[in-house]
Order: sequence, then C-alpha cells, then structure tokens
Amino acid sequence: MTPVFTLNGAETTLDCAPDTPLVTVLRETLCLTGTKLGCGIGRCGACMVLLDGAAVNACLLMAWQVTGREVVTIEGLRARPAAAPILAALAEANAFQCGYCAPGVVVTLAGLLTARPDAGDDDVLRALEGNLCRCTGYASILRGARAAAARLRAAA
Repeated sequence: MTPVFTLNGAETTLDCAPDTPLVTVLRETLCLTGTKLGCGIGRCGACMVLLDGAAVNACLLMAWQVTGREVVTIEGLRARPAAAPILAALAEANAFQCGYCAPGVVVTLAGLLTARPDAGDDDVLRALEGNLCRCTGYASILRGARAAAARLRAAA
C-alpha cells in the first residue's frame, strides 16, 4: 500500500511502510520539522497536525491512516484564515518561552477555532488538555487563546 494524501494543500505520495508513524514521515522523510516528537504516546501534543480539520497526534497516526485525507502541519497552517489571528494573539500574549510546544498549541487552537469560532474558555481548556508546556504555566497561552477567539469572532 502506498499512502496518497493531501499535505498542506499538495497531493503527496509516501514511500514508506504503512505502519510508519506520521510524525516520523513528516520529520524524517518530508523534512517538516515544525511537527515535534515529544512523548511518542499521544500525551504531550507536540506532534499535533490537522487531519481533515481536526487536531490529532501525528505520533499515533500510521501512514496508512492518512490515505485519501487532508493533513495540515504547522508549516501549512499559515495558508489558513485562522492562522494569522491565532499567531498574532499568542505572540502579543508572550505565550511561549522555549517554543517546543508552540506548533502543537497553535495547530490545536486552529482546529478548535476554525470549527468553533464561538468557543469559550471551557472549550479552549478542553482542547488544550492534550498539549503540555513545561515553561509558561499556561496563563499566557490561555490569554493568547482568548484573544485569538475574540479576534476570530469579530471577523466572522
């Protein structure tokens, strides 16, 4: 089986074993290193990608599972309308220190706020439960997420 899928807007054919984790393919084969490998068991959120619009852990997806689907990484997110307000709001809130968690947080928020621009604090907190940050204590991330949600609501 040769997985064929849409990656950041372009049709992509993979030459790998079907049971290769997507995070490995993205980083090692396709050189898309914005998707980070953290825990490898779906607990830290560093490897988040959008799969058909929903944030998922790329470490838990095998290559065969993306066949015929759309995958968007942090590198492809800038082409999405929600990206600019999210990135700006997080930057203004000084949401990140080391930045290792940043791509996963941004992708998670993009998935949530694209599907639900009216998402409230509880929705944001629930969505970010799978994203671990060791530097910030989350207050600045949550401030940025609230500001991003408000910007997207205002634009809608």
